[in-house]
Amino acid sequence: MSSINFATREISCKVVYYGPGLSGKTTNLQVIHQKMPQDKRTDMVSLATEGDRTLFFDFLPLNLGDIKGFKTRFQLYTVPGQVYYNSTRKLVLRGVDGIVFVADSQRSRQAENLESLQNLRQNLQDYGMDLDDMPFVLQYNKRDMDSVFTLDEMNAELNPRNVPFFPATAHNGKGVVTTLKTIAMLVIEKFNVKQGFLRKAAESVNNTGVHDVSLTKEGVSVTQAAPKPQASAPQASPFKMPSFAAKPPAAGASSSGSGSGLFQKGAMSSPFGRPRAAAPVTRMPTFGRVVDKPQDSSDDDIELRPYVPKKK
Repeated sequence: MSSINFATREISCKVVYYGPGLSGKTTNLQVIHQKMPQDKRTDMVSLATEGDRTLFFDFLPLNLGDIKGFKTRFQLYTVPGQVYYNSTRKLVLRGVDGIVFVADSQRSRQAENLESLQNLRQNLQDYGMDLDDMPFVLQYNKRDMDSVFTLDEMNAELNPRNVPFFPATAHNGKGVVTTLKTIAMLVIEKFNVKQGFLRKAAESVNNTGVHDVSLTKEGVSVTQAAPKPQASAPQASPFKMPSFAAKPPAAGASSSGSGSGLFQKGAMSSPFGRPRAAAPVTRMPTFGRVVDKPQDSSDDDIELRPYVPKKK
């Protein structure tokens, strides 16, 4: 389910990279992040563990052009590879618009590929979605390794519907961008499956607000997105302020600025006799504190390590 902001005319689409552990999902996003122009990308969030390169997901919004006057924003996710993180896999799939299945071409990983693909179908069914009815491509990664399946053998095992597939060597970027462009085009094509639905949907909501759009076999469903909670009036604290704390100004006292409480504009009285300026209100992101990046920093310094087969 995609999100359309009719006020800013922006469409957000979600693409998930799925597959067994260590098949190259995270490496795909690292390469994409390297190759994208700096003004077209945001910082990539990666949570890694010792057992697998991705514990939760990598998040990488990308702007990839316009769709009939609407800006498109692709949000790329990966899922953890291990089976015992299935609840997280399923959570990341919520509201997905397109899927890239990254398969390991090594013969020793055949069972893991089949298990992960079956797990993908089951998790989608739990959300009432069918893999056969949504944008889906296959990437056969690690083609430079020893003892790999041929492309025909990979298709025989994983691709009975003959969906688009791409041989790849993700650690050096081969096949990565082609895979991304294809899934993006399929998602856009799915959006335009109903001719003029964006225009009709915009008219139905008077071109305002953020709405969730679902494309089903029956047609297009447009629903109002959940509104953000509004800030409520401050409530009295159950804790008593210490005697040395600054007291609020008395009624009728003049103030050089507007506002109230600790964030009142202008000078504030201090219990220690010195005027103190009010601290500005700063919105903090949910994932951590705000840190100004130095101007000479570069997001391109990502070290991509080549795959090395384990010695038996």
